[in-house]
Amino acid sequence: MAVEDKNISYRIYLVAVVIFMMAVAIAVKLTNIQWVEGDYYRKLAKERTVRNFVIPANKGNIYSADGSLLATSIPNYEIRFDAVAPKTEVFEKNVKLLSDSLAFLLGKTSDSYESDLRKARANKSRYFLVAQNLSYTEFVKIKNYPLFKLGAYKGGIIVEQETVREHPIGQIAERTIGYERKTPDGIADGKGIEWAYRKYLNGKDGRILKQKIAKGQWKPIRDINEIDPQDGYDVISTIDVFIQDIAHHALLKQLEEYGAEHGCVVVMETKTGQVKAISNLGRDEKSGNYYETINYAIAESHEPGSTFKLVDMLALLDDHKVDTSKVYDSHGGTIVIKGDKVRDSHEGGYGKVSLARGFEVSSNTIMVQAVYENYKSNPQKFVDRIDKMGLNKPLGLPFQGEGKPKIPHPSDKSWSATSLPWMAFGYGLAVTPLQTLTLYNAVANNGEMVKPQFVSEIKEWNKTIKKYDKQVINPKICSDETIKKMKTVLQNVVKRGTAAKLYSKDFSMAGKTGTAAAGYGTNGGSDKYYISSFVGYFPADHPKYSCIVVVHKPNTSKNNYYGADVAGPVFKRIAQKIFTDAPTTNEIKSLDKKIPKQETNYDSYFAKSQQKRQSIPNVKGMSGMDAVALLENLGVKVKATGIGKVKKQSVQAGQNIEKNTTILLELS
Repeated sequence: MAVEDKNISYRIYLVAVVIFMMAVAIAVKLTNIQWVEGDYYRKLAKERTVRNFVIPANKGNIYSADGSLLATSIPNYEIRFDAVAPKTEVFEKNVKLLSDSLAFLLGKTSDSYESDLRKARANKSRYFLVAQNLSYTEFVKIKNYPLFKLGAYKGGIIVEQETVREHPIGQIAERTIGYERKTPDGIADGKGIEWAYRKYLNGKDGRILKQKIAKGQWKPIRDINEIDPQDGYDVISTIDVFIQDIAHHALLKQLEEYGAEHGCVVVMETKTGQVKAISNLGRDEKSGNYYETINYAIAESHEPGSTFKLVDMLALLDDHKVDTSKVYDSHGGTIVIKGDKVRDSHEGGYGKVSLARGFEVSSNTIMVQAVYENYKSNPQKFVDRIDKMGLNKPLGLPFQGEGKPKIPHPSDKSWSATSLPWMAFGYGLAVTPLQTLTLYNAVANNGEMVKPQFVSEIKEWNKTIKKYDKQVINPKICSDETIKKMKTVLQNVVKRGTAAKLYSKDFSMAGKTGTAAAGYGTNGGSDKYYISSFVGYFPADHPKYSCIVVVHKPNTSKNNYYGADVAGPVFKRIAQKIFTDAPTTNEIKSLDKKIPKQETNYDSYFAKSQQKRQSIPNVKGMSGMDAVALLENLGVKVKATGIGKVKKQSVQAGQNIEKNTTILLELS
């Protein structure tokens, strides 16, 4: 009995020791958690129950020079369905009604929607796509449809919202307006104004601290944000919607007529360098339609052809090598230099003519002779002239992907005996269309070369944050005497030279045609094609705008691929429309005469006013008078401050119109 009691005592002691050791271990662990790893676990607990949420900043808008909206942000909604969430009796009771409602709004048949919803439920899909790319008004309607109006837990509706960038004027100038996005790798990327000025447009996101509550819901911990969001600034571009529309459609018409591969047009204000219009259109091989693909005017460096002959004239005249009256023999339209032939496009040449006349008719033989004879002993001097004009380096635009010019130098390994003469008629080198335009604009601007400008200022409502003034690249590209002579010669190109078809007694123009042959070096020369161009300015006497048109690969079946025939009409159409349609050039003959633009604006306003609306319309960009009338016709009370066009509306577009709604309009 004593032995048995003793064994029991040993067991009790053993259990006590084990319990004691466990207690010690627990105490050690608790001490470790509290004092050693305490910060880590406290941080982990806080992260799982308290979290900082991002409050996205509103991105700024991009406006045209006349206040039209070019780019803005709007909400975009996607509706998905958790097919497991609704109870069976609830689903069966509402699925037919939901399908009918979706069919009425979105266009598919009711049976199709019902079949899809039932299939999603059978497959226990928890993220079935119902509709996407919905406006706010459409989203409000769908969330109030049968079944979905029961909410996420009972009705299974899942709503996802994102902000998308819209271009109200469509694809016009789309590549210049640009975009900002993230690549699949999460790397920020973009083009155009959107990307170049993102630090102003994007603003700064805010932060709000929220705590997790029941059913995965989060609520703010405090009434104030940790960091308030700062909305982005507005960017005012130099684009003029009126001129942009003219340039876009003039280029499109010509590309379609000639079946060209792609083309571009740029219109620039002579004195300031402000780009008033830029259109870049490429053809889709499948559909044959043209749309904005690449910003060719900025990104594409190519052989300019005869438009480069302006450089010849500027160098020859300013270096006092020859005068415009110097006579050259075109030698029947063919000359030979170091075994290679230089030919004129006109069979038989032009006989013996002056240098000025040779430029007017774009004679290759005459221009090459003039340059070769005067610079062959020192070609570096000719190249230095090109460099001095700034054609050897990019313009330094704020956009990604600006094309790099290629100007051969005598020190290059590739330099040969024919490099200089070939440069004289625009071959063996490469520049972008915008570079060529900048040079011609300098002649129009009495020798002052200004940098092309796409943005005039950054604004926060009516407050100017930053203003972009004219930037001078070269205060004087040549002497006043040379400029005066070249203005006369460029005007004569249109009056009696290669662009004589474009001449009009009603308005004056000056410029130069260009036709470059390309593709000789591929497939044995079978890929040969043409680049047709025209560059100049108008009016010729007092230039206000300069313009370049470049068309790649026009159809040669009609043997009509020259710059004067393909690119020239686009230039003339733009100049003509600006001259005849601008209010300052119109003569008022009758007060009763209807003005088409006013009639169009009125019809547009009247159509909007007659629409039955259930939500607030977007009146930004409208004149204050029209906006007030439109809103009051909808039963909304309006208070307006300022004068001019609507810059801001207190009730955002898409919100439901409620009784006694008052909206504040800020005009500028």
